[in-house]
Amino acid sequence: MSLSDPFCVDRYRDEFLDLMRSGSVDIVFANSHEIKSLYQTSSCDEALAQIRKDCKIAAVTRSEKGSVIVRGDETVIIKATAIKELVDTTGAGDLYAAGFLHGYTQGRDLQTCGDLGSLAAGL
Repeated sequence: MSLSDPFCVDRYRDEFLDLMRSGSVDIVFANSHEIKSLYQTSSCDEALAQIRKDCKIAAVTRSEKGSVIVRGDETVIIKATAIKELVDTTGAGDLYAAGFLHGYTQGRDLQTCGDLGSLAAGL
């Protein structure tokens, strides 16, 4: 599941949380703004602590800071792919999810999944 946009999160917060907490969602993709909006906090660390309780795996992108993947007590920090020039970020989150899911469906570890996501988003 992707949180999609802070506006969507603000509008459907309870529904998103209910769905995540129901056990129906294996992986949640979000950016730092969306996850902070979901948990109504200004702290990404606090939001990450909360999402650990609500879903099996969460992958949170943080622009040039890379991403963070959490699963239970496990935390994996992914570096952003270096780029020469930022042209357009449209679709970068979707590409991150695509790269991550490619690795995940191939049985790769979370580090590799995140690296693949970062590579796809950076390209």
